[in-house]
Amino acid sequence: MLRAAALLLAVAPVLAMNRLASEKSPYLLQHADNPVDWLPWGPEAFAKAKAEGKPVFLSIGYSTCHWCHVMEHESFEDPAAAAALNAAFVPVKVDREERPDVDHLYMTAANAAGWGGGWPLNLFLTPDLKPFYGGTYFPPEPRWGRPSFQQVLRRVGELWSTDRAALEGDAGRLAKALAEHGTGSSERATPLPGWPAALVQELKAGFDEERGGFGGAPKFPMPPNLEFLLAEHGRTGDKSALDLARRTLLAMGRGGVYDQLGGGFHRYSVDAHWLVPHFEK
Repeated sequence: MLRAAALLLAVAPVLAMNRLASEKSPYLLQHADNPVDWLPWGPEAFAKAKAEGKPVFLSIGYSTCHWCHVMEHESFEDPAAAAALNAAFVPVKVDREERPDVDHLYMTAANAAGWGGGWPLNLFLTPDLKPFYGGTYFPPEPRWGRPSFQQVLRRVGELWSTDRAALEGDAGRLAKALAEHGTGSSERATPLPGWPAALVQELKAGFDEERGGFGGAPKFPMPPNLEFLLAEHGRTGDKSALDLARRTLLAMGRGGVYDQLGGGFHRYSVDAHWLVPHFEK
C-alpha cells in the first residue's frame, strides 16, 4: 500500500504537465490523461531533450489502431511504466494521420533497421532525433519472444547512461545509410544465388497449414508475400509457391476479413481464422 501511494504521489504532478490536452488530434487527446508526460512533436520537445541530455521516446499511432489502444491501456496508463518513462526519456506522441511526414520518415528507418514496421511505432531517438532502437508493440510482461516494455526502458536507459557514444554512433550510421539510399548513392547489393527458392522455403516453414496465411493471431494478408509466390510460380512453375498463395487467398475470401457485402479486404483479422476483421480496409 505504501509503495502504491508513493507511486501515485510521484505521478500526480505529471498529470498536470501532459501537454496533449491542448491538441486537436483525436489520437493525441486520447492520451491527454495518461500519467506519461507526453509532449507533441515540436520545438518544445526537441529543446527539452537537448537541455536534459535525454533520449526521445517517440510513439506514433492513430485513433483507430487496435494495438495502440492495447499498449496505452497496458503501459501508458500504468503509473509504474509512466514513472520509468518520464524519468529517463522525453516522451513524444505523434498522430500518423496528422503528421504522415514524420510517420513515413521513422517507419522507413524502423524497417531499414529490421525493427519491424506497424503501429504503434515506438522508437528511441537521440536528442538530435536520430533513431537508435525501436519496435512496434511491447507487451507489459515478456511474451511471444518479446521483452516487456519496462525491460526495454530499463535496458535502453542503462545503455544511454553507460555507452551513449555507441548508441549515437549506431544512430549516425543508420541516418547516413538512409540518406545514401534516398539519393541513390549507396552501392546496390548483389542478391545471393538461389534466393527466390530459399524465400519460398522460408515462407513454407511459417505457413499455417490448417487456416492458410503465415503465423498466428492477428493474421495479416501480407500482399508482398503473396505477390512474390505468384510471381515465382509464373517464373519457375513451382507448384508449392502457387499452393501457398492459393490456399491463403481462398481462406481470406471465405473469411470475415473479406467484406462480403461491400467488397475489399480488411487490413487484418484479430484472430488466426480470418474470421473477425479489424475494420480498416
